[in-house]
Amino acid sequence: MKLKKQYIPHDTGDESLLVPTADAEFSGVVRGNKTLGIILSYLKEETTEEEIVAAMTARFDAPEEVISRDVKKAIEELRKVGAIEE
Repeated sequence: MKLKKQYIPHDTGDESLLVPTADAEFSGVVRGNKTLGIILSYLKEETTEEEIVAAMTARFDAPEEVISRDVKKAIEELRKVGAIEE
């Protein structure tokens, strides 16, 4: 899976945004925290949920269960707006 070309991630420093282009299925802005921004950065390339969890677990001092839950929730929300290419 990876982020569709019609969605542009943007980091404001305080929050992460996902902005759709005119030809995207979704109209609106997805707002999230820095964790979303990190997940979006991994989704720029073809990856899996498990690979994102493994990379974030290696990078951050947090329990794998918490990271896994956060990644799963973020990916579910991105799928709802049509931002994920399977």
